[in-house]
Amino acid sequence: MTTLSADEVQRYKRHLVLREVGAQGQQKLKAARVLVIGAGGLGSPVLLYLAAAGVGTLGVIDDDRVSIDNLQRQVLHSTPAAGQLKVESAAATIKGINPLIRVETFAERLTPDNALHIISGFDIVADGSDNFATRYLVADACYFAKKPLVYAALGALDGYVSVFKPHEIKADGTPFPTLRCLFPEAPPAGLVANCSEVGVLGPVAGVIGTLQATETVKEILQIGDSLAGRLMIYDALASRFDTIEVSWDPGNPLSGLKPVLRDLSSHKQTSGPACAAE
Repeated sequence: MTTLSADEVQRYKRHLVLREVGAQGQQKLKAARVLVIGAGGLGSPVLLYLAAAGVGTLGVIDDDRVSIDNLQRQVLHSTPAAGQLKVESAAATIKGINPLIRVETFAERLTPDNALHIISGFDIVADGSDNFATRYLVADACYFAKKPLVYAALGALDGYVSVFKPHEIKADGTPFPTLRCLFPEAPPAGLVANCSEVGVLGPVAGVIGTLQATETVKEILQIGDSLAGRLMIYDALASRFDTIEVSWDPGNPLSGLKPVLRDLSSHKQTSGPACAAE
């Protein structure tokens, strides 16, 4: 177990006195390696809070550049960073918040060719991607790599959070579900309006991304009740949270009794929309 320096003790003292964290928990956070997919509306609060919490190594993958019209929700970035690669802007902001942690950047898209290699280098993945093709690629790659996935998605005025760890077994002897147990396949291209068409209320991204960061920390510390096997739904207009149970589907094509998806090759035949309400 890694030890804490005097600087870290000073920085994290509010965690150290918290019974659910303490010195051992903070050491777990320091030793953890978390990959965040996307440095946009969801990735912004995830990266900000994981950095502040002292997660030792943060990976961030995004091939996009900072754009002024995204800053109403992508709070990781500043106006002077417009035009800069998001991963470079993200790394600078993260280091400004917490210079004690390490940032690994990937200025590229996650693809079927690189997904397993990149994801396998981390302990846990938080998906803040903005399209269905990437979400399914991430979920399938995490399944094959046996890495926990903290999943989140945004609508214009709502959001969704869950945890997928189908490599673990529930108390009833069945596996935890995958994304494909909830939604067997992505909707056809064009069926769901994209963010440029319907918009996104900026603070909703903050709510969902903060919940995603919280679930990531809980998974690292192994505290509380995991969202594995449950989907949390946030309705901003109604100011309401709902949670539904998600069970393993023995007929799902990835982790069912007769799986037909045995690698990521099927993703080479698909492409997603540019944005799905991120």
